[in-house]
Amino acid sequence: MGSLPAGRGAIGGRVGLHPESNMKLLKHEAVGSDTVWGDIREDVSLEAAREPILASFLHSTVLNHQSLEDTLSFHLAAKLTSPSLSPMLIRDVIDEALADSASIRAAVREDLKAFRDRDPACNSYAEPLLYYKGFHALQSYRVAHWLWTQERRQLALLLQNRISEVFGVDIHPAARIGKGVFIDHGTGVVIGETAVVDDMVSMLHAVTLGGTGKESGDRHPKVHRGVLIGAGAKILGNVHVGEGAKVGAGSVVLAEVPPHCTVTGVPAKVVGCPDVDEPAVEMDHQIPDDTNLHP
Repeated sequence: MGSLPAGRGAIGGRVGLHPESNMKLLKHEAVGSDTVWGDIREDVSLEAAREPILASFLHSTVLNHQSLEDTLSFHLAAKLTSPSLSPMLIRDVIDEALADSASIRAAVREDLKAFRDRDPACNSYAEPLLYYKGFHALQSYRVAHWLWTQERRQLALLLQNRISEVFGVDIHPAARIGKGVFIDHGTGVVIGETAVVDDMVSMLHAVTLGGTGKESGDRHPKVHRGVLIGAGAKILGNVHVGEGAKVGAGSVVLAEVPPHCTVTGVPAKVVGCPDVDEPAVEMDHQIPDDTNLHP
């Protein structure tokens, strides 16, 4: 399943390059080699010229920075700041995570591609980076998850709290989420502590990956690769949603979903099969009319 293992940094006795050294390497590598970053800078430069009222924002957020990581940490820190958390301190933590974890850096780019390719309202990589709170919440979670794996759990929980307050998305930092993930709109998404979301999953607003009560231990869903979860769907308990499955909007899933099946209803039942291997990429939320269809 798609988890993002964290490497080891230098702060607090951890072994490895100092984050500032890593960031210098990232900036050097970004020149001429990062096509996603190059596309973002080109689009933002054109927009700054077209819309002068945005020029200051676009320059401070994107054009004044040397890498996608620089822009992301600056932008997220500005959003997550609070009276007791300065943007400089938040940015230091985000920079540390980005410098330490190649998995996070790769996931950021794969997530941007997912947003651009799967959202018909999205026309560039720059749009989710700048304006989509589903993307912002997901990348902020990745930092909180990195903190959790580094045993910096109180700080991870504080960041989770700020993510929920600012973006309306509540993801426990212990949850494991892969790359190429698309959270459309984001509002009301809840993902529990032991949930696992594999690569190439798409979900809409108000999705819950939750438990069924007060039980402890491994108690949250495991969503496999290529799954599409419709708006308002609730998947509850330690159940697997098989690879390439589709969960209809408003459904309540309480049992295993076989791979490459479509389920809908309360409680959800198999009603057919998606026409494609990865419904998350196709983003077709229609449910077959013939409820007698089975794989």
